[in-house]
Amino acid sequence: MRPGPFMMRRMQFAGRVILAPLTKGGNLPYRRVCVAHGAEVTMSEMAYSYQVVRRSKSELALLRKHADEPCFGVQIAASKAPDAVAAGLAAVERGAAFVDLNCGCPIHDVVRRGMGATLLQRPNHLARLVGEMVKGLPVPVTVKLRLGWSEDDINASEVARLCEEAGAAAITLHARTREQRYTRAADWDWIARLVSERKIPVIGNGDILTWYEAHELWQRSGCASIMVGRGALMKPWIFREIAERQSIEPTAEERVGIYWQFVRWLKDHFREDDKGRERTMRFLPWHLGFFCRYRPLPESQWGAASKLHPLMQTRMADEPDLPLLEQVLRDAREELHLRLADELWAATDAADAVARCLRVGEEMPPVSGEAGEVAVAHG
Repeated sequence: MRPGPFMMRRMQFAGRVILAPLTKGGNLPYRRVCVAHGAEVTMSEMAYSYQVVRRSKSELALLRKHADEPCFGVQIAASKAPDAVAAGLAAVERGAAFVDLNCGCPIHDVVRRGMGATLLQRPNHLARLVGEMVKGLPVPVTVKLRLGWSEDDINASEVARLCEEAGAAAITLHARTREQRYTRAADWDWIARLVSERKIPVIGNGDILTWYEAHELWQRSGCASIMVGRGALMKPWIFREIAERQSIEPTAEERVGIYWQFVRWLKDHFREDDKGRERTMRFLPWHLGFFCRYRPLPESQWGAASKLHPLMQTRMADEPDLPLLEQVLRDAREELHLRLADELWAATDAADAVARCLRVGEEMPPVSGEAGEVAVAHG
């Protein structure tokens, strides 16, 4: 029997495939795309708690939940307990079922403010922060960690213990250090270690690109749930793949239909006027930069290789003589993504979107690229 909506019970953090909190990529329209393709637990982009407290419109917008989202969590960055609690309450008022504290974001702006991965260097302060959030919020508080600040300063065990003692309902481990960013494969042995050490649920995160990698890592580590980030940016249907334990390989025409639907939801969110178009174009070409990395990876062909090295970080050459539309969708050029974004915005339906994308390919002959590792997600 599947658990119902999140409440306070820890069991409800088990058996889940969670959309990671993705900077820029975790916008509300894209979360709708993921929900349409099987995502049951979604998370906001990371919100600065002090900006939420200041009533920043842009930051408050990150807390907004869509009615389509069955279970929505908000991730905040904080260094001060009053700000964290206030931001958490604002998230709950807007429909958050749980609040996650970011303790892994490596970017300079977050770190210099004493948030994100900096908290790994101040474990006792972090524990007090979590404790105040647990006392002050009516929903579960979770914590997302990295292994530590650097390979010479790995302290995930100590930090996770302190977070559990402070009342955290679950721990997510992105199994890389702050210094590694995305340059190394995620260390799922460390996730397994944390599972053996902690009583609260541990959620595993890192390098999940296919359904068979997801289930192999889930089983091998024994984690309660898994979190998917970059894989969901490349193919939002990964949630259905994992649930159904099979590869889903949409044609180029079908993928254009998915992207066109995304544009419709961007228009719903930002509106169809000039300002809405401007806002959409801050996101759509960027997303196309991830969509172009999609490759079909059937287990029969790639299963053995995935056990040796994560497919997320495996470069693969394109096969020759692909159809034009497939070449267009795989092209990594930013200028082409800008053109495709314009055409998707202008398209009247999915078929028109396909025709427009083909015209772009005729006018800008495609350049075949390679799929490779890309860093994007916070924490």
